[in-house]
Amino acid sequence: QVQLVESGGGLVQAGGSLRLSCTSSRISFSVSAMGWYRQAPGKQRELVATITSGSSTNYADSVKGRFTISRDNAKNTVYLQMNSLKPEDTAVYYCNARSIYWGKGTLVTVSS
Repeated sequence: QVQLVESGGGLVQAGGSLRLSCTSSRISFSVSAMGWYRQAPGKQRELVATITSGSSTNYADSVKGRFTISRDNAKNTVYLQMNSLKPEDTAVYYCNARSIYWGKGTLVTVSS
């Protein structure tokens, strides 16, 4: 059974930063396209950022310039560095691998 495990969520004030991590013991992230998605209360899940196996990145317009996705292949971990957080960034953040596998999510709450 494939498992993706997210961590790093929490409560932060507006303007603050958090770093999310995603790891797996069953998938090699170095050869996988990875992504972060989020789902706010009452809204559909949306793309936040993706990174290809070649480390090309793509971001939602709403997070460009504030969030950075990266990978550490040696640790088989993908990160989402989130800076200048806004209350509208409040959501459950999910890690995705190969557009198939999902983690259970980690909650990010940004207070105003």
